[in-house]
Amino acid sequence: MAKGDQNDFYNRLRVLLPPAWFAEESTILNGPLSACAAALSWCYTLYLYAKTQTRISSASDGWLDMAAYDFFGNSLTRPVDMTDDVFRTVIKRALLRERGTRQAIHDVLAELTGNSPTIFEPQRVQDTGAYSRPTMGYGAAGGYGSSLLPYQAFVTVHRSKKAGIPWVAGYRTSTAAYGQSSQGEYVSREMVAGSITDAQIYAAIEAVKMEGTLVWVRLQ
Repeated sequence: MAKGDQNDFYNRLRVLLPPAWFAEESTILNGPLSACAAALSWCYTLYLYAKTQTRISSASDGWLDMAAYDFFGNSLTRPVDMTDDVFRTVIKRALLRERGTRQAIHDVLAELTGNSPTIFEPQRVQDTGAYSRPTMGYGAAGGYGSSLLPYQAFVTVHRSKKAGIPWVAGYRTSTAAYGQSSQGEYVSREMVAGSITDAQIYAAIEAVKMEGTLVWVRLQ
């Protein structure tokens, strides 16, 4: 017998009855008491489940998705087949993520794609270099700066390399090998297993960039 199970509630109800009213064993009495105990046990189980959903550390199923929506709206959604434990880690990391800095943009894109982005700020000397300084090499390092582009940055996002589309062969390759890719067809980016969408990349940048700044994005 465990706390909150049917037997526990049955015994709790039984001891509340006046001892002289009923015999020790009564089939007629046991039926109603067992029914009430079963209902109370179900309610207690539901209570325990509801209690765990009040904290991100213990929430599960759709309640974990609801917690993510409460904090981030549609900017943080669970990818297909992601487990509760992994998604919980993603939510906690997003809550405590650095924001409003160049490093914040770098970190969120590196985490999302697995590759470090290239970030260029026209008014940042470390990016543009300077004439007669060793930080610049024409065509090799640095870039043209401009005082006409304040509070702006150009970000090149390098998409993660995936395994491709299951069972669809590459262009100009054999499509009939046993146990290998067995068909050829026109495909789209959305068909790539585990692919990161453009919307997810834009949302990630928007979530961490400083307000009042303009970030130009190029996807590769």
